[in-house]
Amino acid sequence: MQVIVLGKSPSWQDAAGACSGYLVQQGDLKLLLDCGNGVFSKLRSAVDYRSIGEVLISHLHADHFLDLIPFSYALANAARTGRPSNGAGEPGAVHARPSLRVPAGGHEMLRRIVGSWGSADLIDDAFEITEYAPDDELQLGPLHVRFREVPHYFIRSHAVELQTGGTRFVFGADCAPNKALVEFASDADLLMVEATLPEPEPGPDRGHMTPSEAGEHGAAAHARRLVLTHYSDEMDHSWAAAEAAQSYGGAVELAHEGAVYEV
Repeated sequence: MQVIVLGKSPSWQDAAGACSGYLVQQGDLKLLLDCGNGVFSKLRSAVDYRSIGEVLISHLHADHFLDLIPFSYALANAARTGRPSNGAGEPGAVHARPSLRVPAGGHEMLRRIVGSWGSADLIDDAFEITEYAPDDELQLGPLHVRFREVPHYFIRSHAVELQTGGTRFVFGADCAPNKALVEFASDADLLMVEATLPEPEPGPDRGHMTPSEAGEHGAAAHARRLVLTHYSDEMDHSWAAAEAAQSYGGAVELAHEGAVYEV
C-alpha cells in the first residue's frame, strides 16, 4: 500500500499548500482520503483525476471536503470533452463517477453547499454518493476499511483504517486526545496523527492535539511508525518532532506535501 501526502495543512493552508488530502494506491485502486481546499490541484499533479475510483471523507469540516467542488466540475467537463486531465501519473481505468463515501448527513450537506452557487445536482452527477456509519466495514477492491468515531468538538469525526494482506494504515482524522484512537490503532504499521496545536485549547471542549499528545497516542497504540500531520508551516518543525519523539519514545516523521509512505 502506498500513501502519498497531497495536503497536510490544518484549516488554514500552508503557503502554496493544501489542507487534508492523501492519495492511497494499492494494486489498481486509487483512493483519495479527504479532499480539503487545495487538494484537487495537488491530485492533478500526481495522477489523472479520472483514475480515482474511491473518495473517502473522514468528517464534514470544510478543510477535509471543500475541493470536492472543483473535483465535481472537472468530472462534469471531462465527461463532456472526453479529454484527459493531464499527463501526470500512469494510465489506468477511467471512472466517470467515482464512489464518494461520506459520514451520515454528508450527502444533503454537500448538495446544499454546491447548490448555493449552482446546481445541487452537480455533486450527484459527479459521484456515486453513499453515507457510512462508524461501525461499517467496507471492502474497496484490495482494501478493507474500518472506522472509529473520535471526539472533535461537536461533529462526528472518524479515524480510518485501511488494511491489505495484514498490513494496516490508520489515519486518526481530527480529534482531541482519546482512548478510542489508541485502541483502534493498536499495533498499526503506520499511524498518521494530527498535531495541530502547540498548546491544548483552553476549556473542556477540545478538538485537536499537540505534538506531544500525538506522540503519546502513538506510544500507547504501539504503532510501528508514527507520522504527524494537520499542522501548520507556522509551527516550528524541529520542536514538533522533538516533542512528539520524546513522548513516543522513538523517531517521529512529519508529513509534508509529496511525501510517499510504503506500508
